[in-house]
Amino acid sequence: MPDVKDMPYWSKLANPPDTELGGLVGEIRACRICAEAPLGRPLPHPPRPVIRAASKARIAVCGQAPGTKVHASGQPFTDASGDRLREWMGVDVATFYDVSRVSVVPMGFCFPGQDAKGGDLPPRRECVLTWHDKVFAEMSGLRLILAVGLYSHAYHLPAWRKQSLSNRVRAFREIMAASEPTVIPLPHPSWRNNGWIRKNPWFDAELLPVLRKAVADALKD
Repeated sequence: MPDVKDMPYWSKLANPPDTELGGLVGEIRACRICAEAPLGRPLPHPPRPVIRAASKARIAVCGQAPGTKVHASGQPFTDASGDRLREWMGVDVATFYDVSRVSVVPMGFCFPGQDAKGGDLPPRRECVLTWHDKVFAEMSGLRLILAVGLYSHAYHLPAWRKQSLSNRVRAFREIMAASEPTVIPLPHPSWRNNGWIRKNPWFDAELLPVLRKAVADALKD
């Protein structure tokens, strides 16, 4: 057995108890809808729902769905996308995985599988239809929602559905001012969006400083 000090940080993380969010965390971890009563094709592997959430967390990071690395680790954002997201937020690993401060509630809790080209499939519809309204109703301490990627935008910013991702992200100040808790729209931090980030230098110059201040303010006691 490897020495604990040599194990990845996330392998030593304490998960929130099943009783958190009025017992919803435990129910989500036990969910088998995509395998037993799916909308369309069943999940192509055994379910492994991934969620880190607590009712008093100040920030909710709401991405798309676990990829292969997260499916293996059982913890969200244990990949290069997570490294970039934490850099965008201006937080260290310990803060990001402190579930009393930061929750991670993806639009799909299980890895959805891959398409014929090896890309990840979209988040399963069953998750949002079954769980998300209930989850956010229990998050009484929430101050800030980071809506990461198209599918998260669709749920957290329904009034902006007809706008492009670029238009939604560029309108971050308007969206922040109009939302409660505050919502900040972000592109997905995947390397696949490197081209978008290069074409939109205002993202680094204008949005990221605002994001980091909003995160720091939300985490203040």
